[in-house]
Amino acid sequence: MKLIIVSGLSGSGKSIALDTLEDSGFYCVDNLPIVLVKNLIEQIIQFDSPIYKNTAIGIDSRVQTKSLAIFPEILSQIKQLNIECETLFLQADNETLLKRFSETRRRHPLTDSTHSLNDAIKYERTLMEPIANEGDLLIDTSRTNIHELRELIRVRVVARRNQVLSIFFQSFGYKKGIPMDADFLFDARCLPNPYWEPALRQLSGKDQPVIDFLSTKTEVREYLDDISKFLDRWIPAFEASNRSYFTIAIGCTGGQHRSVYLAENLARKLKSTHYDILVGHRELH
Repeated sequence: MKLIIVSGLSGSGKSIALDTLEDSGFYCVDNLPIVLVKNLIEQIIQFDSPIYKNTAIGIDSRVQTKSLAIFPEILSQIKQLNIECETLFLQADNETLLKRFSETRRRHPLTDSTHSLNDAIKYERTLMEPIANEGDLLIDTSRTNIHELRELIRVRVVARRNQVLSIFFQSFGYKKGIPMDADFLFDARCLPNPYWEPALRQLSGKDQPVIDFLSTKTEVREYLDDISKFLDRWIPAFEASNRSYFTIAIGCTGGQHRSVYLAENLARKLKSTHYDILVGHRELH
């Protein structure tokens, strides 16, 4: 049996993640009280039906704020049931969450006569820390639309081979903010910038003229080689600690040239390994 516990901040996309898993054949239960999760899994194991082979349970802050602190204890008990269990946690920055609730005019579950929307968002982030800290996969949806999130769930969670480490290389632009879900983050702003070449400005790090430009730069080759050696040394250590997911973010100023080139090359270098290798570019659409 495979169990995915799906949680996150209100407005970050938890419902979309659950819907995507359900569309992919998972049996989904939403907003189950934490104290009942272990009992449900025990019943499912005893029932032994193929319907529940892949199960997802949604947990959020609604009506169970006092029990969120015991999540690590419950999770430890579940993992002793000899099943494959992963925790997916979705988050977004405060500004994005404020905008989403304002645009949809939805009520945040923790707002009341004494707590504004901004207060509720900050309070919930603190409440959900016990679950976020146990997350096997953290996804920052601040700059991710519905379609991108659905695809990310399908590729990273549904399609991941069991017991195989999923490594996601993501390029980004510093001027649009640092991704909050990265395990390793590398800054490529010190490298020669194709942006200052008029013929390359409108291209990306996936286009051959940019590739040719960067591949001839000694410092780019050395930077790429140093990161490769670092990952070769340390990824196995994280794999040995039973990690299921790993996100490596590479940033440059705009997220268009250098970071894209590096992410593509690093992903290509690991394609021949046993890991599940994925690559994405936050600023390219």
